[in-house]
Amino acid sequence: MDNVSIIAVASIVTAGFSTSIGCMFPALGEGKSVSTALGAIAQQPDAAPTITRTLFVGLAMIESTAIYCFVVSMILIFANPFWTHIIAK
Repeated sequence: MDNVSIIAVASIVTAGFSTSIGCMFPALGEGKSVSTALGAIAQQPDAAPTITRTLFVGLAMIESTAIYCFVVSMILIFANPFWTHIIAK
């Protein structure tokens, strides 16, 4: 295998691993957040607007982690800076 093929295989494997981990753990975190928020609302219904607002901010932050992993994966697949470095040699 030449250097470009090794970089291509490593980039594709890393992109797949990043996407799988980057989607799995934020999904688990979002499920736990919603479950905890629903439990808190069930115990204290008067605080529902505050809990809901805080929940949505937290869910947006958790989801941004998954989006960043997806962006890194797309960069590794379509705009890989390592390929240009190896080809320039």
